[in-house]
Amino acid sequence: MSRLEKNMDDLHIGVIGSGGRGNLARNAHKPGEGSRVVACCDITESVLDHNREWYGDDIYTTVDYHQLLQQDLDAVFVCSPDFLHQEHALAALNADCAVYLEKPMAITIDGCDQILTTARTRGRIIYVGHNMRHFAIVLKMKELIDQGAIGEVKTGWCRHFVSYGGDAYFKDWHADRSKTTGLLLQKGAHDIDVLHWLCGGYTRRVAAMGALSLYDRIGDRHDPAERGDASFVADNWPPLSQKQLNPVLDVEDISMVLMQLDNGAMASYQQCHYTPDAWRNYTIVGTEGRIENFGDGIGAETCVKLWNKRQDTFRPEADETFTMELVSGGHGGGDPRIVAEFVRYVREGGAINTSPVAARYSVAAGCKATESLRSGSAPMDVPELDQELRTYFDQL
Repeated sequence: MSRLEKNMDDLHIGVIGSGGRGNLARNAHKPGEGSRVVACCDITESVLDHNREWYGDDIYTTVDYHQLLQQDLDAVFVCSPDFLHQEHALAALNADCAVYLEKPMAITIDGCDQILTTARTRGRIIYVGHNMRHFAIVLKMKELIDQGAIGEVKTGWCRHFVSYGGDAYFKDWHADRSKTTGLLLQKGAHDIDVLHWLCGGYTRRVAAMGALSLYDRIGDRHDPAERGDASFVADNWPPLSQKQLNPVLDVEDISMVLMQLDNGAMASYQQCHYTPDAWRNYTIVGTEGRIENFGDGIGAETCVKLWNKRQDTFRPEADETFTMELVSGGHGGGDPRIVAEFVRYVREGGAINTSPVAARYSVAAGCKATESLRSGSAPMDVPELDQELRTYFDQL
């Protein structure tokens, strides 16, 4: 019987990959209020030093995740690099822990399905960190759609501008397709999931194009034995001035995919890693109007605009404009919100915005889109999740 099943006060939480994205778990460290981080694992000793500063000297620290999973834990945050998600999530589930798994769920479709199968077999929670489902703009767009503001959704588009791509994705393991599948999956998993959520269906067929069109022209690479510095540095501009890229660099820096959803809606996603600005633009069109965001909620002056009256000319002023308040916390407030939802879900159950089934389909669409991209844009069918697994998780 776990500590949680014994009704102990605070969830005991461990973190695998406690540096970098593992900082997310700090939102769950609220001793006496329902949850506390008690154990951290990272391969970098300096990260563990920081963990002791954040969580207290009595925290358990280790470089071996197997040792972390031997501690008395109720839940584990898996925030390790993408290519380790499957291994670490399976180990945590088999240790009878509830799991918060950073997106993408895995870098292969089979990896996702193994995780879901194990979660069902062990009867444990698998919660995937699609924090964009907690962004103010996405929540407002979802609210408007559910209210019928644009009628029946027929199509959704996303343009993703990534000014920091050269810093974040081409200097370390992200640049190596063996560790990511590709950025159409790694970076696009968020946006594919949002398009699925707003359009009300999952992708069943894809066709994609893309290329490594800029960063392969940079010859300055760091030593293979060194760890790439993925810090965001605004002075790294223009993109061709970047230095110390990853020695293995075989992922695309521009990509686009067309998606046919299982409910008949159509969607498209475009991603570029050398734009001068950084944000996501979603446009959702229905039978009675369209909505579009300007800014994505991380900066100021973010809004969602609704057009639902006909006028046969360019009309920058919408029929209604919904402004968003700037919310504190990582990723425009998405990080503290999603962590709070996970903790509440583990403790009490109830409805959640995220879905392990949806997380699997975002990976499946990204994987098949990448396969299409590298196969001359050949259309690819997205394999369906086993119906028994889908039914099991959909009814939780």
